[in-house]
Amino acid sequence: MSVTAATGFVAAGTACGVKPDGGLDLALVTTDDGVAVPAAAVFTSNLMCAAPVTVSRENLQSTAGRAAAVILNSGNANAATGEPGIEAARAMCVAVAAELGCDYRQVLVCSTGLIGIALPVERITAAVPALVAARSVDGSSAARAIMTTDTVPKEVTVDRGAFTVGGMAKGAAMLAPNMATMLAVLTTDAAAESTELQEILRTAVTTTFNALTIDGCTSTNDTVVLLASGRKGRQDLDLLAEAVHEACGELATAMAADAEGATKTVRIKVTGAHSDAEAARAARKVAESQLCKCSWYGADPYWGRIASELGSAGVRFDQRLVSIAYGGIEV
Repeated sequence: MSVTAATGFVAAGTACGVKPDGGLDLALVTTDDGVAVPAAAVFTSNLMCAAPVTVSRENLQSTAGRAAAVILNSGNANAATGEPGIEAARAMCVAVAAELGCDYRQVLVCSTGLIGIALPVERITAAVPALVAARSVDGSSAARAIMTTDTVPKEVTVDRGAFTVGGMAKGAAMLAPNMATMLAVLTTDAAAESTELQEILRTAVTTTFNALTIDGCTSTNDTVVLLASGRKGRQDLDLLAEAVHEACGELATAMAADAEGATKTVRIKVTGAHSDAEAARAARKVAESQLCKCSWYGADPYWGRIASELGSAGVRFDQRLVSIAYGGIEV
């Protein structure tokens, strides 16, 4: 059930003709009653952000952090499309709101795909009534509908007994340095205020999606949304934060494993640095080194290149204290 695993949420996916191959390309996640709930979101750090990012930011601000639905299309990023792109993103929100009976500002919008091409929004809005009618607690079609170059849908369920966190994501390229070419929708049936959700989500993203890198490129559209139905009542916020972090971590790992052309997933752990920030900087320097990537591809434990990258990462460094290990085996 993934994104609909948390009580109070339904989802659906369909093909509306945005993708030329006729594949699933439109997804919807909503509360089961169409009523807005506390929400939070983290968006791309790229100043060249797409129209859906602009509209979703505006909508969240205008509702003081409440949303009833998220509509997502794949096959077209609706980025670098000017004012017509903004109007198209808003039209998607309006179409969903008309079917749910909510304010259009309570709908968030996401797009992913090619940049600089006008979004055929009429195809999307025409498909919305049937999409809304098709919603169910099986969110699998929604997870497939947001895929672009992904080879598999990415879904997660974290069941804590007292409450659940569910989620879906897409992402297979341009994954760095802060999220990038990725979309994710997370849901929970725990009760929390939007300000609390925002802090929980931002913290979780920092060490999961923001720690992921494939090719060092930052995208225009990345968005992570968290919705809380509150059906299971107030929960310990630390436990909720742990569950959200676990869900984000699993989705980030799935994206790394499914990255375009990837043959290996590498997890880099730096200890003994002066600070967490310097450890993260050193790890990213190694992760984005083309020569380190070549050695991993060839299964060659070329520790000398790793040491060199650490020494040039711009962090405090003492080569006399360095040790390097692969999978616990010191080399």
